[in-house]
Amino acid sequence: MIKKFLLLLLIPFLLCSCIQKPVETISFTSWGSITETGIINRIITDFETQNPDIKVNFIHIPQNYFQKLHLMFASNTPPDVIFLNNLYLPLYANYLEDLSKYVQTEDFYEPALEGLSYNGKILGVPRDISNLVLYVNLDKTPFPDRNWTLQDLLNICAGVTDKNNFCISYEDTLYWVSPYLAYFGGGVSDKNLNLTIDSDNSKKAIKFYKDLKTKYHYAPGKSQVGSSTLAQMFIEGKLAFYLSGRWMYPKISEKAKFNWAVINFPYGKSPQLCDTSGWAVAKASKNKEAAIKFVQFLADKKSSEYFTQTSLIVPARKDTAKILNNQIHNEKVFLDVIENSSVTPVEKDYGKITDKLNKDLDL
Repeated sequence: MIKKFLLLLLIPFLLCSCIQKPVETISFTSWGSITETGIINRIITDFETQNPDIKVNFIHIPQNYFQKLHLMFASNTPPDVIFLNNLYLPLYANYLEDLSKYVQTEDFYEPALEGLSYNGKILGVPRDISNLVLYVNLDKTPFPDRNWTLQDLLNICAGVTDKNNFCISYEDTLYWVSPYLAYFGGGVSDKNLNLTIDSDNSKKAIKFYKDLKTKYHYAPGKSQVGSSTLAQMFIEGKLAFYLSGRWMYPKISEKAKFNWAVINFPYGKSPQLCDTSGWAVAKASKNKEAAIKFVQFLADKKSSEYFTQTSLIVPARKDTAKILNNQIHNEKVFLDVIENSSVTPVEKDYGKITDKLNKDLDL
């Protein structure tokens, strides 16, 4: 009788233990190359294994990302988790969850946190920090000193430029002028978002940049680049310097057959600008707790190492950055330049402003 009584008491508990928790599905949007999406899928698998009650629906948007994201917000169907960057953060700030209490700020570089914050709130957990450096063909020129100047660059260019070879890359959009603007103390706008592109310092920078192509002929124009790319020209040994970011490191490592390294762009009057990207959560998410949990997983040390080992990014996490702290091709420079960087100041109309400037400046 007692056994039967105990069994009756246990039945509800046995039934409860057999009932699985309902599975929550969260949507997650991101752009990215095949390599990046491979890492994302690996992280999602790890996350779902450790959290069987959460399923992640990964929506890869390789092109026109922000246009499509805008439509998702406009139709009131935003993804739960959103990969975005500081340039577009102000556009979505009112629709993003405040993640400040979930972020260990001491784990991340300050410019990365600043770039994904708005009105004192951290709206995105940083993944990477992007800065421009110069890739150097060491078979054409000795390795410059880190304290070199733009005059030093001109002196080198005079000795390496001929009818078949150019000194430095040249692209006709404002983004690539930013290191020159910083060197002369100019910029598109200041920290208070006042436009400074018409300042004397900015005008000096833009003139110097244009002179590289039109006056000195140290940089190739579109006709000299032709159907190739500037990256390809560097890989083929036709450029001594190639201005780009960490994302070009794997391709140059694989393809370049000469001695090369990376060096900081000459430091000048103002800190060089950097950008950052990371993960945000929509305020309208119906599975907010699960979405935040996934963002924390994406941003942890192990996941950060996955991304960093591809050589595509400079990690925003300080404890992961040591992977780059070596002398292979002077890779440590990607970390060194962070100390002399500040995040690009942007507002909601930043994209429209730069689009107009790209036309008006006629680079």
